[in-house]
Amino acid sequence: MDFIQSKVEKLYKKYGTKNPFTLARKLNIQIFYWDLPANIKGFYQYEKRNRFIFISSNLSIQEQLIVCAHELGHAILHTKLNTPFMRSNTLVSVDKIEVQANTFAAYLLIPDENLFESYDKMTIYDIAALYNVPLKLVELKFKGLF
Repeated sequence: MDFIQSKVEKLYKKYGTKNPFTLARKLNIQIFYWDLPANIKGFYQYEKRNRFIFISSNLSIQEQLIVCAHELGHAILHTKLNTPFMRSNTLVSVDKIEVQANTFAAYLLIPDENLFESYDKMTIYDIAALYNVPLKLVELKFKGLF
């Protein structure tokens, strides 16, 4: 089990849910819905020991769920990092932390129950359709299995 999967499992055991909105509330992370530009679905911000998730109000409910899970990944895995600041003020690559946030979202949104029995005859496309998540999340969760 990698460290991201372990983080998700610990959250699930402690709070009894994998719903990113519920987890954010229980972790005292405030969620705001803003009319963001079309190319920005959401972002995470840390300021003075306060954590905020901003989600575009122009997204469908399912897209908001996925964005919330991704941004919650930042809040858990990269608590004090603000990626917009990193992009404009540092030489640190944000690609790695974006992949980590997507991997967190994948473990949060795609159940593990009966992993091999449930997904035995399914393709990654079937799993993405079943859970209404992007193909990229399925690829991250099941890397090496398909």
